[in-house]
Amino acid sequence: QVQVMESGGVLVQPGGSLRLSCAASNSRFRINTMGWYRQRPGKERELVASITNLFTADYAESVKGRFTVSRDNARNTMEMQMNRLQYDDTAVYYCKVWVATADPHREDEDWGRGTQGTVSS
Repeated sequence: QVQVMESGGVLVQPGGSLRLSCAASNSRFRINTMGWYRQRPGKERELVASITNLFTADYAESVKGRFTVSRDNARNTMEMQMNRLQYDDTAVYYCKVWVATADPHREDEDWGRGTQGTVSS
């Protein structure tokens, strides 16, 4: 099983920036896609951004233009730069990876435990 660990969640003021990191380890196969989800207080977990191993990135409408995701395939790491943060960005941010398997038609999915990002004055 792939181990996934997030880091970087801290308290920032509105308008500030935050950089989250995700590291995946113990993977025997290629990590196809890496993604950031978040769960805001009282809301469902939602996909914020994702990036494929070919560096194609996708973003939720609410973060487009403010968040940028990047990855290092050699190290199996991903980062998300979050700018112009708003109160509504307060959430637990989770990293998820989709991992290739010996079956070309199937992927495994692994989650990290999350990191808290809080926007507050």
